[in-house]
Amino acid sequence: MGSTERPGPLLISGIGVVSAIGQGQAAFTDALLHGRHRFGVMRRPGRQMPEGACATPFLGAEIDEPALSCTIEPRLLRTASLSGRAALAALDEAWRDACLFDIDPDRIALVIGGSNFQQRELTLLHDAYRDRVPFLRPSYAVSFMDSDVCGLCSAAFGIHGVTRTVGGASASGQLAVIEAIETVRAGRADVCIAIGALMDLGYWECQGFRATGAMGSYHYAHEPERACRPFDEDRDGFIFGEACGAIVVERDGAAPRAGVTPYARLAGWAVRIDGNRDPNPSLDGEVSAIRGALACAGLHPGEIDYVNPHGTGSALGDMVELQALRVCGLGGAHLNTTKSVTGHGLTAAGAIELIAVLVQMRAAQLHPSLNLERPMDADFNWVRDSSRPHEIRHALNLSMGFGGINTAVCVSNY
Repeated sequence: MGSTERPGPLLISGIGVVSAIGQGQAAFTDALLHGRHRFGVMRRPGRQMPEGACATPFLGAEIDEPALSCTIEPRLLRTASLSGRAALAALDEAWRDACLFDIDPDRIALVIGGSNFQQRELTLLHDAYRDRVPFLRPSYAVSFMDSDVCGLCSAAFGIHGVTRTVGGASASGQLAVIEAIETVRAGRADVCIAIGALMDLGYWECQGFRATGAMGSYHYAHEPERACRPFDEDRDGFIFGEACGAIVVERDGAAPRAGVTPYARLAGWAVRIDGNRDPNPSLDGEVSAIRGALACAGLHPGEIDYVNPHGTGSALGDMVELQALRVCGLGGAHLNTTKSVTGHGLTAAGAIELIAVLVQMRAAQLHPSLNLERPMDADFNWVRDSSRPHEIRHALNLSMGFGGINTAVCVSNY
């Protein structure tokens, strides 16, 4: 996916965000630009190992209960999962931001980024019904499927266009944005909303990530505020951060609406697959995705003045990503790390970090990077412990996922 053919003008006309550092773009932006985090020992039921198991507690950043619009029917919420409620809240904000009220519902499409993202609630339900399986609630038959969140959102907002889920592990959120771009570009919809779903990890998933060496932190188990440190020499894995982001994609000028000020033009994008089942990154795959997005946008590396990297805090992944940026001639661009503030949203990460690019672009200010005390490569143009004024003209956002999935999106100032 992605080509050197120049696309027609596409733009982002609305965003919605639910994150541990703040719900709604105003709260999210303020916390991001001031570097306010919410890291600690995770407290949500089903997040820690069962009592008696010997394990270092799992660290992360958890959201408050999503604030939902009073216009959403209560019957839809009775069995909605945490992932579903977060999706509704993010979609509601994006819908209002883009003023979609009068758009033909048959011409509005929806893409949910993520698969297997409701695992904690399923684990709790299995435990609750283990000794009384015949009494399992009927709604379970649909609620364990990823398509349930599509159905929930389309029912709440009257969406009748194409709806689907796309799974790309930690690249899911950005993959959903690219699917939305391609949907509008192909004329299958006038507007397409991409949602990076909240991945609701249970202790099984946390332990699995820890066993692979992907999830930290043993080293900072008693200092959660220092544990999330992408691109720092003392990193020891990603720190989870609950989040959900919604992004509205449409063709420029297709449906001008009063009160809507686009955030950015979607200049270029690319997806490259490594042909690799394992979690290890590929320098060639990342370089190819970056070059593909730049070629699609018709931009040369020197025109990119800001990069929002994938940077999770993994030992190998961060190193390979910096190598890819060097190879592609992007060593001079401003660089910070959103995950150092928000944590790693996994299926939501690509959407949340693209939203971070957009709010920084609008604020003309770059957010600080937390815990970047000893950068792996100090020669990069890092934004470190304080925010920096900067008017972004062309930005590159990177997102990678297990299974050899590499994505890149270029956005330009509107």
